[in-house]
Formats: sequence, structure tokens, C-alpha cells
Amino acid sequence: MKTIYILLGALLLITTACEDLDQFPPNIASSDSLTEFEGVLNAAYYYQLGAATPMAVMGEFRADNALMDESPYTEFDEYDSGLTSMEDQFMGPFYTALYKSILSANNVIENSSDATEIAEAKFLRALSYFKLVQVFGDVTVNLSASPSTTDTSILVRQPATDVYNNVIIPDLTDAIAVLDAEIVDGRASKYAAQGLLGKVYMAMGNYSSAAPHLAAVVNGAAAAGISLKADYADIFGAANEVENSEIIFSTQVSSSIIDEYSYASRFWNWFVGDDPKADYPVDPDLVAAFDASDANGGGTDLRRAVTLAEDGLTAIKFPKDGGVGSEHDWIEMRLADVILLYAEALNETGSAASTVLPLLDDIRTRAGLSVLNPATINTQALVRKAIADERRLELAFEGHRWFDLVRTNTVDAEMGQTVNSNYHLFPIPVSEILATRGVITQNEGY
Repeated sequence: MKTIYILLGALLLITTACEDLDQFPPNIASSDSLTEFEGVLNAAYYYQLGAATPMAVMGEFRADNALMDESPYTEFDEYDSGLTSMEDQFMGPFYTALYKSILSANNVIENSSDATEIAEAKFLRALSYFKLVQVFGDVTVNLSASPSTTDTSILVRQPATDVYNNVIIPDLTDAIAVLDAEIVDGRASKYAAQGLLGKVYMAMGNYSSAAPHLAAVVNGAAAAGISLKADYADIFGAANEVENSEIIFSTQVSSSIIDEYSYASRFWNWFVGDDPKADYPVDPDLVAAFDASDANGGGTDLRRAVTLAEDGLTAIKFPKDGGVGSEHDWIEMRLADVILLYAEALNETGSAASTVLPLLDDIRTRAGLSVLNPATINTQALVRKAIADERRLELAFEGHRWFDLVRTNTVDAEMGQTVNSNYHLFPIPVSEILATRGVITQNEGY
């Protein structure tokens, strides 16, 4: 299950000194001294670990699924400049880890002669930049394995649209053309790249371009061994991660491997109430959403018992499993996520409710709920709300909620207040701004 860590002995030679810019950490070795790049590719996979916990916290605690108890962590629900005080714990490790992944990917892309290695590296580079753009907006772009350490002009942040069009989309297009559809040992696959490209277009609001890529995953899933698990509970937990048919791509976690926090990734720790900053992390609004699902769904939403503790105060989707040393993988993409995005793309491009709503049937029946009736949910707005409600409950505590609200322009409606759009993004780590003497600039409002 954790095969991408086989070469960690070489992989962990990568370190970053305090004085180095996070975009340009030292790599395993200079490219001219390497003839095999499997270890460098594994480094690109490994560094995704450092993004898991920040993505979990930013995606859930910034939104209406989870909340913090202790100041200043309550700033996640206060839309002002206060998040800069937590950059060392969240935004900083996230930023550092992803630029390390990018640099390792660049090395493979430039120097490997193995087409599959290059395609996997392009997938990981695209995934890294997608996460960075979602969180920070405009970002520094480095596509070189040996970037200049003296020309700081290359650190100027590039518009998010350019990063999408010039880096993320081309990388994923190239990856799709080479990668195999079969999912092997947690590595990138054709459908992982195609699904991610669909997600990218959804984030851009380009629904007509998203739909065919999402459709390719949904329609090709069965032949590739991808399917919805019959029992929702069987998606989650370390014991369910081996050959899990629903998971298209995950960042693999091992209790023996440290990440940017200097210990094994424990994103789940924030949800189960193990940290005093969030003893009771579940937002009552999420409990109310499950109540509404029960009332309107013709039964008891079975996802509640998998997602929330019985008292509704903590989240148990990723069980504690004995505490420190959890083996929970971070699910980056699973089939239900792609199906719901495909339904959304069809709805936004004018498909009838009778075409869109049946896509949700298997997800809802698995949850113990009745299927939705297109005779009553019969407008684009009603279908849009039905899909959004489904995504919230299906994907709770998987890091999607805040980014869904931002991309669908529903932050104000769902948070019950007017939120300055500056705070749809997170602050650039101040250490990067200082290290570049202001070449890298801060997001507005911070």
C-alpha cells in the first residue's frame, strides 16, 4: 500500500535550510549526476504529505463544517487579516511542501527518459499548482529543475489564470495522453489526471470544458476497476485503503514517514477533537444539514454515523485508530466527488433535471435516502442546490467545502454574512515576502 516510499532513504536527503527560498530547495542531487529518477519522482509524491493537514484545516474550518474553540485559531471564522498569525502551522508548511514537490517534478520532467515517470511528474506538478492557486490565487511559477538563485524577478507571482492555462492544463493534458487507466499502488493514472483536469475547469467556471473530462472518468470507471463502494463506511479508515475501488487518487500516509511538521501526517487529529484548539470541531450547521437530509430524504442519512460521533461534536470519518501513527491516506479524489462535479457541469451547461439528477441516485441510495424527483426539482437553481447539498454531506471533512463555496460564489449565502472576497484566499507566508525583499507580494487584505 505504501510502495511510493520504498526509496525514502534517498528521498529524505532533500532538506531545506532556513535561508533558502521555499520555491528553490536543494534537490536530491544535481541532474547530471543521476541516471535513474524513480527516487526523485517518489520525492514529488512524498512532499504532497505536507499539504494534507493544511488542506484539511483550510477546507473545513474556514467553512461551515468545522470550527475552532481557542483564540487565535478562531480566526478561521473571522474574515480579516488575522490568519497571518497561523502561517507557521498551516500556510507555511503547505507552501514549502508543494514547491518542493514541484522542484522534484521539474527534475524528472527535464531529465528522465521514462515517459511514464515524466507523465506522473506532470500530474504532480499540476496537482501542486492547483492546490497553490486554490489557496493563494496568483503564485510564483518555476518550471525549471535548476532555477536561478540570483534572479529574483522569476519569483514575481503570476496571475492564477495564467497558471491554469500555461502550466496546469498543459501538464494534465500531457499526463492523460501517456498514463494508463489502471490505478496501481497509489500512483497517478489517466483517470486521476482526467478527473483533476475536470476539477480544474470547474474551479475556473468553465463548465463546458469540464464536462467531457468528468464524463470520461464516470463512463470509463467500470472498465478501470473504479466503482462506488456499496457501504459508505468502507471508503474510510486505514483498513479500507488497499485496492479501494472508489478512490481514484490519494496521498499515501505512513506512520513511519515524517512530513513538513516533523511527524507523520495527522490531518484527522483536527477532526476527532484531539487538539485543544478544536476540542469540539463540528459546526452545528453541519449537524443541521444532516437533520435536513433526514427530513427531506425519506430516511436516515447513513453518512451521519460514519462522519460524526453520536453526540455530533466530533468527526469520526477518519477514525483515531490508536492515536499517533495513523495510517490514514489523504483522499485527493474519489468517484463520488467526480460524479457530483459531472452532474454540476451538466446542470450549469443547460441539461435537463431529468438528465442530471439520476447521476445522484447511487450516491443517495447508498446513503439510505430516496432518489430526487426531477418533476419537483425542476429548475437549474433547484438542481444546483441539490447537488451542492449532496457534495457537502458526501464529502464532509475531506477538504472540499471552503473551495466549493468559493468557486460557486456561495460563500456569503452559506456563511450567513458578507465576506470580503480578499478573504476567499489565504495569506502568503510572510517569510517568503521577507526573503525576497518584497518581490513576492502579499494578498490584498493581509
